[in-house]
Amino acid sequence: MASSSIVTAQISNQLGTADWKKPTPSLSHGILGNMQNLYETVKKAQMVVQVEAVRVQKELAAAEFDGYCEGELIKATLTGNQQPVRIEITEAAMELGAEKLSLLVNEAYKDAHQKSVQAMKERMSDLAQSLGMPQGLSEGLKQQ
Repeated sequence: MASSSIVTAQISNQLGTADWKKPTPSLSHGILGNMQNLYETVKKAQMVVQVEAVRVQKELAAAEFDGYCEGELIKATLTGNQQPVRIEITEAAMELGAEKLSLLVNEAYKDAHQKSVQAMKERMSDLAQSLGMPQGLSEGLKQQ
């Protein structure tokens, strides 16, 4: 209790002077100063995370991942954000009929999607590691 009454007295003394907005040296190095430093550190960390997350998102949006069906008769291309870009169908696939063609397109799309998701997890895990997250936590992002 003695320390809180000293802080209260210091604040009261400061309020009585013309430049009361300036913290006393004991306040800037005490609990309030430590809280301000922590707040500033957290704000800076949030900014770094946001900037890096945007960078990774842009990289993923620009990246393309190809997936194939068995026999590579169909090629599906997705972005790193799992947005479809194109489907390429060979003449040989067209001759297999609508039902088989549909299955092959689905297979190629799933392959491209899996590759895209895996790349996203790896990049997010790398981002987490670069920001100092614990190894186990960032490794968990890759395996999900």
